[in-house]
Amino acid sequence: MRPTTAGSVAAILVCAVVARSAVAQTGFPWWKDDKFVRELGLTPDQSAKIDVIFRANYPQLSQNREELDRQESELSRLISANADDAQVTRQIDKVELVRASLNKMRTLMLLNMVRVMTPEQRVRFNPIHEQWLRDHPQPPRTEPKAKTDSRP
Repeated sequence: MRPTTAGSVAAILVCAVVARSAVAQTGFPWWKDDKFVRELGLTPDQSAKIDVIFRANYPQLSQNREELDRQESELSRLISANADDAQVTRQIDKVELVRASLNKMRTLMLLNMVRVMTPEQRVRFNPIHEQWLRDHPQPPRTEPKAKTDSRP
């Protein structure tokens, strides 16, 4: 059966909303949360399939997140050291390459999770997720600081 355009658009919109807070969500297995499961009407089979998708992707996502942190730290170090524009530009390229890879992987994972849900569940997901975000605000992510003083 071929998905409808409206169904495809709905899946993409759900992914966009979920991806917006994906860093925070990585630590929140919503597919196991009683409220999400109940309000979405997720079946045990759906929850299990979503969990398999998450577990298959999480190690690489975590590794990419750590690499992004390392590359951002190096960029901060170069900026603090007043490195030349060419060095900073090369490091920016590295940071953005890793960030793009992380975002692509995360978005594909979320798309695969969304595909497990029915169209009706997808529609109900956004309001439930938005309420969860309001109830659980995330502190702003702080960027790693480059050490500017050589003293211990």
